[in-house]
This record gives sequence, structure tokens and C-alpha cells, in this order.
Amino acid sequence: MLSAIYKSLISTVFLGFILCGFYPLIVYGLGTLLFNDNATGGIIFKNGKAVGARLIGQTFSKPYYFHGRPSAAGNNGYDASNSSGSNLGPTNQKFYDTLKDNIDKFLKDNPTIKKGEVPTDIVTSSGSGLDPHISPESAYAQTNRVAQARQLNPDNVKALIQSHIREPQFGFLGERVVNVLELNLDLDAKYPNKQ
Repeated sequence: MLSAIYKSLISTVFLGFILCGFYPLIVYGLGTLLFNDNATGGIIFKNGKAVGARLIGQTFSKPYYFHGRPSAAGNNGYDASNSSGSNLGPTNQKFYDTLKDNIDKFLKDNPTIKKGEVPTDIVTSSGSGLDPHISPESAYAQTNRVAQARQLNPDNVKALIQSHIREPQFGFLGERVVNVLELNLDLDAKYPNKQ
């Protein structure tokens, strides 16, 4: 009986070392070596100060910035420690009310867009609630608001959006997207806000 307990303890310690120590270190090391930007969170620095992450969305509400998707993660959205979607189905009244409110807010912020032209992703939250991307259509739908707020030619804003469109990985994995934080940082760099 003591022999069986001894063997069990040795096996537990050995497997604990392998699975809880050695294996995670190897995965972390390979991730850092091969995919450093993703493994470290894709932190973006401006003037030596961290301003956000490529992989986690954040709230932009000023009219002179592009806005991202709504977030259901946390009370104020984009809370990485509370990552989740709303998990509400399309027949749920709360989902319907939230969607209607999001559409109304988007139309109020972007009066040149008609109700039937609102891109779906800009009024619905992602599954994680942390999505940093919007579709190119959602970015283009905000062109007139951003151009007017910054006193720019809308064609300049459209060209900036075009330069930030990422094609699907390997040409077929995923959708075309625009990273909102990167777009807004580039917007500030090329066309500083005059307000």
C-alpha cells in the first residue's frame, strides 16, 4: 500500500513539473519568439507611453474619432477581465432594445447615413466584447462625421481608411477589417484635431 502511495506521489510531482512548469514555459517561449507582438498583447506606444493594444478594443466617443463596436464586456465595455458577449438571442427583448438604441445612436452621430445603410457590426457587440476591429463599411459610414469634426476633405479620410484595411489572413481566413485604435492614431498623426 505504501508503495502505491509513493508511486502516485512521484507521478504527481513529475507530471506537475512537466505540465505546470516545463510545458507552459516552452509554449510561452515559442509564442514570444515566433509571435512576439501577439504574445505580448500588441501594446502600442506613443511618445514612450502605452496608449492601447492592437488586440483589445477601447471606447472612442468623440465625434472626431472613429468609433468601434459596442462592447458587452463589463459595465463600461472593453473590460478585459470580464470578456464576454451579451449572450442574448435575437428574440430577446433586451437584445432588441439594445440594438435599436445602438442604431439610433449611430444615426444621430452620423446623420448622413440612412437607417437601412447602417453596417451590422457597428451596432452589435462581438462574442468577446473586446474586438478592436470594424468592417471597412463601418469605417466608411463614419467618414463624413470625422471629416466634418476635423475640417477635412472626406476623400482624405477615405484614403486613410483604405490604407488601414487588412485583408483576410492567407487571402481566405476571416474578413476584411480595420483596427480602430491604429486608424485613430494615424488620423491624429496625419490630421491633428483642430478643436
